[in-house]
Amino acid sequence: MATRRVDYLLIGGGLASGNCARWLREEGAEGEIVVVGREPDPPYNRPECSKGYLRGEESREDTFFRPNDWWGEQNIELMTRTSVTALDLGTRTVKLSSKEEIEFLQALIATGSNVRRLNVDGCQLEQIHYLRTLGNADAIRAGVADAEQVVLIGGSYIGCEVAASLTAIGKRCTIVMQEKATLERTFGARAGRFFQGLLESHGVTVHGEDELERFEGTGRVEKVVTRTGLELAADAVVVGAGVTPDVQLAQRAGLEIGERGGVRCSSRLQSSESGVYAAGDICEYDSVVHGGRALRIEHWDVAFNHGKTAALNMLGRDLAHTEVPYFYSVFADWGELEYVGPAYDWDEEIVRGSMDDGSFTLWYLKDRIVKAALTFGRSDDLDHARRLIMDGRELDDRHRAALADADADLGGALR
Repeated sequence: MATRRVDYLLIGGGLASGNCARWLREEGAEGEIVVVGREPDPPYNRPECSKGYLRGEESREDTFFRPNDWWGEQNIELMTRTSVTALDLGTRTVKLSSKEEIEFLQALIATGSNVRRLNVDGCQLEQIHYLRTLGNADAIRAGVADAEQVVLIGGSYIGCEVAASLTAIGKRCTIVMQEKATLERTFGARAGRFFQGLLESHGVTVHGEDELERFEGTGRVEKVVTRTGLELAADAVVVGAGVTPDVQLAQRAGLEIGERGGVRCSSRLQSSESGVYAAGDICEYDSVVHGGRALRIEHWDVAFNHGKTAALNMLGRDLAHTEVPYFYSVFADWGELEYVGPAYDWDEEIVRGSMDDGSFTLWYLKDRIVKAALTFGRSDDLDHARRLIMDGRELDDRHRAALADADADLGGALR
């Protein structure tokens, strides 16, 4: 017998649950809302872990989704340091790490991701860090306080952002990565070369087309050895080897798991169980924006917007999730990357502006249809990109020429 019954149970303490709770209340939900999260902090803006918070420019409270008092004011119960250990869809109950049992009417599962940990010689040494939470950022900041040489493993978001942040506070950073250029797996070689050049121009050393072999040290890491034989002195290491969606709870409960490893959901973000929704990193949903293609995207902004859609559908609105996925990445105060898409494959890239001057938009097309756009210093192009992605129409030569014209009025030229 469950010890209590709630109307809305939001599993996971991140932005997806936080925004879901917000929209439930703002749109008139009167029932009891409970958010259960395993972290010690309330929902917060996770990107700051590698940016302003890591550099010490923002306080812990600055990262929070809402001030601590807001939850009580909205009559939303926030249970931190608490995990859901079991989910029974038949009885609509969960068991918590506190031994409490809760019955629910509707639920959101937003359990996020776990970092992918490396299993190589020396991986147990001290001063080898992973970054996912505010607590991880605290450990890195303390760990590099007296460090001179920091090695980053991986050339994607975490590796690049942390390298930029630590360089900005005076550390010498080196990136070791499998890719030929930073971020090229997501944005292609041309963009990858630009961002690598940006990092290198500020003193970051990049070793591409290589791979970690082992760590060496006595008690704590002292050296990184690569497959090609590079030996890099390291006072600290930060690993950015990707994440895996945390679907264990959903899988044990019997929810359908999709081909991309997420909880399989409809365009309404409802799972295979009526009244149970998924959001964020674990949500693999039918995207109407992408012609019904199943998407699973690991980014905080996607989770944030999923939370709103899930809330509205819990309230019976029957709405497809139509937000074009948005990403951003900040390289200290050197510039900000913004991206809408995603494009999993493309056959044409069109540059608007100048990559040499560091103010450009890179359009990604497949069969003359815009699939994604990356901007650096040209945020105004994003609304046009969203419109083109939603339209999904083939562009003729005149339209494609307009995309390349830095002075063109795209609002008129693309009609």
